[in-house]
Amino acid sequence: MRAAVVHSFDAPPRYDTVATPEPRGEHEILVDVLAAGLHPRVRSGADGTHYTSEGVLPLVPGVDAVGRTPQGELLYFVAPDGATGTMAERAVVDRRRAVSLPADTDPVAVAAAMNPAMSSWIALRRRARLRPGATVLVLGATGNAGRFAVQIAKHLGAARVVAAGRDPERLALLPGLGADETVPLLGDPEKTADHLGRAAGDADIVLDYLWGPATEHALPALLTARPDRAKPLAWVQIGSVAGPDITLPSAFLRAADVQLMGSGQGSVSTAGIVAELPSLAALIASGALDVDALPVPLSRVEHAWTAPAAPGQRVVLTPDGELSA
Repeated sequence: MRAAVVHSFDAPPRYDTVATPEPRGEHEILVDVLAAGLHPRVRSGADGTHYTSEGVLPLVPGVDAVGRTPQGELLYFVAPDGATGTMAERAVVDRRRAVSLPADTDPVAVAAAMNPAMSSWIALRRRARLRPGATVLVLGATGNAGRFAVQIAKHLGAARVVAAGRDPERLALLPGLGADETVPLLGDPEKTADHLGRAAGDADIVLDYLWGPATEHALPALLTARPDRAKPLAWVQIGSVAGPDITLPSAFLRAADVQLMGSGQGSVSTAGIVAELPSLAALIASGALDVDALPVPLSRVEHAWTAPAAPGQRVVLTPDGELSA
């Protein structure tokens, strides 16, 4: 079969030929792949930098997809651990990690949205457990996942959502998606942190896609500005776009009721993640979330890998001759 294949961690995948994978367990089936999203998680797996990477080449990238069974059923699925990736003409599906979709579902929209939307969906339902009426700060809201986080926080009942990010063009779009206030993360870090403290000092939950220096300034600023430091604050670390480490004075952890936690593979069980897939897939399939997907033929994977995407847009690889423009 044809697939995107990584031969070097220093180069984009190439359109190549690989052996068709074979189902092995009683729950596994082979499906035709209709759409596979090019997510940051896919990129980090393809360049060997993701914390789950085993450093083995060649490999087919892709962690999830929408596919069609031989019987015509439409499925969204997360690739089984250790299986050939989803950026290929066919892929193995473990039915225990798959969700059946309505026949009229747009495969490209689901493939584009599920992975980035899942980060905030899982964080707010399995880690911080958002309660209706809460205030949520999305730190890194101008990324694709952050953009969905704003929408999902509102959908799950947040009364107020503060969106903070570096890209002014993308930040300007967020009030139309549910952000009640936006904070640009540009200019003097101290002034920016002060702005964050005034905008979100009373937050109940922070969804942090940045970490690094951005969080080093933001976390103390929020705790210092907090009207009631005994009010619980759940700080959920999801991504590390701004850096992998922070330095945090211990006094801040003693002086406020703040809980630092992560949300990702390992901090939430596979069973817990899979249990959330049906409700999120149904939300996306309903059209309730704003999804900007760009379908690209699988044969153009090298170009898709390096070409810049428009603000808020997610590239989705599709079989040649189907769904793609």
